[in-house]
Order: sequence, then C-alpha cells, then structure tokens
Amino acid sequence: MPRAALRKPNPALDLDSWLKTPEDLPPTLSSQTLFGNDQPLEIEVGSGKGLFIQTESDRHPEHNYFGIEIARKYAAHAAARLAKRERANAKMLAGDATPLFAVTEEGKQIEDGSLEAVHVYFPDPWWKKRHRKRRVLSHENILNFSRCLRVGGRLHFWTDVLDYFELTVELIAEIAPELGVPLPETQRESTHDLDFHTHFERRSRKMGIPVYRVCYRKRS
Repeated sequence: MPRAALRKPNPALDLDSWLKTPEDLPPTLSSQTLFGNDQPLEIEVGSGKGLFIQTESDRHPEHNYFGIEIARKYAAHAAARLAKRERANAKMLAGDATPLFAVTEEGKQIEDGSLEAVHVYFPDPWWKKRHRKRRVLSHENILNFSRCLRVGGRLHFWTDVLDYFELTVELIAEIAPELGVPLPETQRESTHDLDFHTHFERRSRKMGIPVYRVCYRKRS
C-alpha cells in the first residue's frame, strides 16, 4: 500500500536541532557526539512518519533515540513531531542507514557494542527476489546491527509480511547466532487512535492484517 501524502512541516518550525543530513554527522555516532550525554542509544531504521520515535522518547527520557529515514519528507515530518514537543533525547536523519552501520577502510561510524537497541518496523519487503539485497534486514545489515549492539542489547523486528518474517528469522539464526532465539513480542491494546507502535501497525491492525513481532537479545 503506498504511503499517504504528507503535509509539509510548518515553515515557522525550526528543525535544525532535530533533522540532520549525513553531512551533518560526526565521524563517530554515539550519545556523546549526538546528544552530549552518556544515556543508552537506540536507533530506529526506517522511521516513516515518526510515531514510534515520538512516543518511545517520551516513555523513556533516560534513553536517546536516533531515527533514520531515507525519504527526506518523511524524515522532516518525524523531526517536526519532535520539534513541536521540544524532545531533547531524539533526533532524525534524512538518509540511508546502511553506510552508517558499515565497516569501511576508513573505520566504523558506529562502534562495536555501543548500541542499546536497533528497531526495524515494517520495512519495505522488496517483493522481487532480485531486489531482496535491498531489504533493510539484509545479510550485511544483520551482521552490522549485531556488531553494534552491546551484550544484552536488543534487535526488534516487526512486519506484516509472513514470507519476509520467516526468511529473516531463518537468516538471523544462520549468520548471527549470537543474537539468540527470537522472542515473541505481544500486541498491546490501544486506548486511542494513535496509540500504536507505528503508523504501519495502526493500518495493519485496522485492516485485520496479522503482524509478526520478534525481539532478539544479544548473548555474546
């Protein structure tokens, strides 16, 4: 289902503190370099409209949240949510997550064992087999997400595409056994129309589409 059209952020809203581009980023990404403190850092890959990062940063002010969204207009929309609420522990990046997690000849932008959690909710399934290498939970990205998590850190993965879910769980078991077994995450009841994890969860549940949810905790 295509994404709905978005309203442009209020031009009077200053997004400079909340919306970043790859060129704005420091050489190493950490809570110190992004937020100036040592709180645990969680990264969401594919933030969409930003409902998760908005609500979770409010629920857990003792953690920092960095959302990455490749579509700039959606990254700006999510950043506007944070700016309106003057959220000090959350920022958005308009860009691609894969280069940030990659290990290159120049080094690592995200250090080994430095993240509290990586969140991947309802990623594009890239249906055609020849396009599967573009999936967020690709072979390369899974290994790098695992590398960046601390021991005990979490990888959350939710999707409403059963094929994607099953293939990803099998792939993680094969290449990243240090992440342990997939732990089911339960659906919580919503108390109002935006009381969902993400906008995609809201859509899926309202349409009666099953959602498959797991969390991994890194063992070593």
